[in-house]
Amino acid sequence: MMSAQPVIQVLHRYAPTFHPVVPFNPARDTLLKMDFTETNKDLTADVIGNTVMFSKYIEDLLHKSGCKYGIGGYAEHRTVYSRSRGFDPVHPGEAPRRLHLGVDIWGNAGTPVHAFMGGRVHSFAFNGHFGDYGATLILLHQLDAVRFYTLYGHISLADIENLSQSQYVIRGQEIAHFGVPEENGHWPPHLHFQVIIEMGLKEGDYPGVCTLDDREKYLNNCPDPDLILQLNRYLKVDG
Repeated sequence: MMSAQPVIQVLHRYAPTFHPVVPFNPARDTLLKMDFTETNKDLTADVIGNTVMFSKYIEDLLHKSGCKYGIGGYAEHRTVYSRSRGFDPVHPGEAPRRLHLGVDIWGNAGTPVHAFMGGRVHSFAFNGHFGDYGATLILLHQLDAVRFYTLYGHISLADIENLSQSQYVIRGQEIAHFGVPEENGHWPPHLHFQVIIEMGLKEGDYPGVCTLDDREKYLNNCPDPDLILQLNRYLKVDG
C-alpha cells in the first residue's frame, strides 16, 4: 500500500485553494462537535435503532446549540453501527466494524455539496441496504501528479441518476445534496466525506468503517478529511 504522506503533503500545500464542500460562513455560522462513542449516554439503543428518533436527536442538538452543522467522526470508535447488521462480524471470532474512516457533516436534507477542486467521476452506486451509504459518488483527483479519491456518501439519489463514468467536475460545482433517509441508507441527513488513496478494484463503494484490528491499514489509506474540509478549527464543543 502506498504511503499517505504524498497525499497529506499535497493537500496541505493546496488547502488555501479549496472550495468549501458545504456552504459555510465562519463569520456567521457555527459548527457543533458530535460524539457517537459509548461515552454519549443520550444515544440509547432505542434512539440508535429508530431513524425518526435518531433524526430528531440530531435536529434537536443542532437547534439547541444554534449550529449550522454537526461535525465529527474521523477515527472515532462508534456505538451507532450496532443499528445495522451490515457492520457485524462476517466470520465467528471477528470483531464488529466500529471505527469511522471519514468525517460526517450532519445537517438538513437537501444541503448542497460542492467539489472542492476539479476532478472526474470515478464511480457511483446506490448502496441501498439499511445502514449503508445509500446514494454514493466517488471522484478521482490529481495534484502535482499525486492521485487520490474522495467519497460522498448518503447523498440524494437524483444526484447520481444522470452521471457517467469519467465525467469531469470543476471546482465549486454543485455535485450532490444531503439525501433523505429513504435514499441515504436510512440515516439522519448528513454527508459522509472520505479521502481514499487507493481504491483497489472497488467501484461505487469503499469501506467507511473498519474493525480496530484493521485500524492502521485503513487510516493509512484514508487520511483525515479535514485536510480538505478545514472545519475543525470552527468547532463548538457541546456542553
